Amino acid sequence: MISIVIPTLNEAGRLPQLLARLAAEPVPREVIVVDGGSHDATVFLARAAGARVLRASPGRGQQLAVGAAAAGGDALLFLHADSRFPPGGLAQIETALALDPDCPGGNFRLLFDGDTPFSRWLTGFYARIRALGLYYGDSGVFVRRRVYDEIGGIRPIEVMEDYDFTRRLERAGRTCCIDDPPLVTSSRRFEGRRPFAIVLGWLEIHALYHLGVSPGLLARRYESQRSQAYESRSLLRRVDG
Repeated sequence: MISIVIPTLNEAGRLPQLLARLAAEPVPREVIVVDGGSHDATVFLARAAGARVLRASPGRGQQLAVGAAAAGGDALLFLHADSRFPPGGLAQIETALALDPDCPGGNFRLLFDGDTPFSRWLTGFYARIRALGLYYGDSGVFVRRRVYDEIGGIRPIEVMEDYDFTRRLERAGRTCCIDDPPLVTSSRRFEGRRPFAIVLGWLEIHALYHLGVSPGLLARRYESQRSQAYESRSLLRRVDG
């Protein structure tokens, strides 16, 4: 069985589509939604779709750790609520792990939605860094339960929890990337932000992380950047309106 862990915070607009797609998968599974304090209908919709709902403090690291601790599957799959999961994706995970007993886990080839030059560039960029063994939570990371426990699991840190985990997963053995079908993710977090600033911020947060800056300080800086982007999007909507 595959345990699917989905952290949420006010995802009522996107979560139902993901849960419906997972419900159509002909593979034994459990779906665990870990909510970080939503103020919309996220929790109600998750329960209505048959998902097991847990509560946790806000923050993907904390939420993923809580969900994984409650999971009962032989493999874990971590998904973002705005993912568009591909038909047959769970079967591909089962096949990849069965064909290579030494494979500790892996992820999906990632496509960014949105028909913009930057979203297309991001898709190519993610493919290039995956060849170097770099990937993140939005690409649908999966792992054998045994390996998850051996490498210490998801650490409940404020930011970079996916990068921290996949670095340890890569050291556990040769991972696999499911190329077909790919996983589609939303480009919404990049709306209203300049591509150069996005790339610079990505380089900066990685550099600071490797220099030993605490995840708490990095999270506050990241949230500040997100708030500025949100204000920019709001201003653009008022101008366009």
